[in-house]
Amino acid sequence: MQIYEELVARGLIAQVTNEEEIRKMVNEGKAVFYIGFDPTADSLHVGHFMALCLMKRLQMAGNKPIALIGGGTGMVGDPSGRTDMRKMMTPEIIQHNCDCFKKQMSRFIDFSDGKALMVNNAEWLMNLNYIEFLREVGPHFSVNNMLRAECYKQRMEKGLSFLEFNYMLMQSYDFYELFQRYGCNMQFGGDDQWSNMLGGTELIRRKLGKDAHAMTITLLLNSEGKKMGKTQSGAVWLDPEKTSPFDFYQYWRNVGDADVLKCLRMLTFLPLEQIDEMDKWEGSQLNKAKEILAFELTKLVHGEEEATKAQEGARALFAGGANTDNMPTCELSEEDFADDNIDILTVLTKSGLAASRSEARRNVEQGGVSVDGTQIKDIKAVFAKDQFAGDGVVVKRGKKNFKKVILK
Repeated sequence: MQIYEELVARGLIAQVTNEEEIRKMVNEGKAVFYIGFDPTADSLHVGHFMALCLMKRLQMAGNKPIALIGGGTGMVGDPSGRTDMRKMMTPEIIQHNCDCFKKQMSRFIDFSDGKALMVNNAEWLMNLNYIEFLREVGPHFSVNNMLRAECYKQRMEKGLSFLEFNYMLMQSYDFYELFQRYGCNMQFGGDDQWSNMLGGTELIRRKLGKDAHAMTITLLLNSEGKKMGKTQSGAVWLDPEKTSPFDFYQYWRNVGDADVLKCLRMLTFLPLEQIDEMDKWEGSQLNKAKEILAFELTKLVHGEEEATKAQEGARALFAGGANTDNMPTCELSEEDFADDNIDILTVLTKSGLAASRSEARRNVEQGGVSVDGTQIKDIKAVFAKDQFAGDGVVVKRGKKNFKKVILK
């Protein structure tokens, strides 16, 4: 199976503008493609995961990725998928975030010997002359068409600033500049970027003529993959200082039964034949599939050693048969104890399992707290300091939140 057919089989492609030409270029390794990343934080998160995996797959097939960092567009903020205006960032913060992105992307993409590029659109956007930009780019965009774009319609009800209204023109101009500078002939993005991407395709056609037919190529990532990168409790980061390898593993270990095979196809590099065999699995076998998913993705982001530690720690808590060395750990100091004892509410707050004593109280009263496997029902329960010496105790809140608590 060639690479384009594999992308389709894995459920990665939702829409294209010229499938025959796209298939030919991708399969022959002639695509020079870009995906944009706005530096709104100092770490990538699992919402970026599909894009990074796609770039890796295509590079392995001989195509050339361009990671476009939005140092310029980040000064404005993309209104797509937003109900409010993004917070403005300083140039210093944006540059710091860009530097962090490159380090993380290097785990997925080989930037050596010109095999891939990382480009910052601040190179051309920050130096644009406004009048020249209006004359050069403005005539090629219809305001009526722009207002029909889904990314703008969502914001019109609450108010769309003129600042954000310029975003489509800037993103379209990115594609034009990347073509001129680096021979970029393809762009990828999520469904919320479709209108912006088509704007770039059209700008190149209008400015360079119909002979620039290769520039009409645009691929749309399946939106389901982006949804998988979101969690109810907040972002899951690729930076181990923000989301530990163990918590990263647990995030994927806890995906829904209906999503595990989709995630395996879209995000891992396991052979499709192996994943197709898992289609027959059901019941408890799906937990094995989730373990495979969590291990493969943690290995990809944090390395095999950290993935193994995370898996052993999870099995120790949920399945038994392994030690607790690799569990998330909290250290208590002598000052945390009164008369060599500590109450359960203090344990929960000190370990970070509860944000406050009132929240800890509710957790206990609702029956969601256990210590070394024993449910704690009394909010006044206390524990001796000696219990936390050595290997410590495992404190669990709910089904997925726990810490090994030890005496420093």
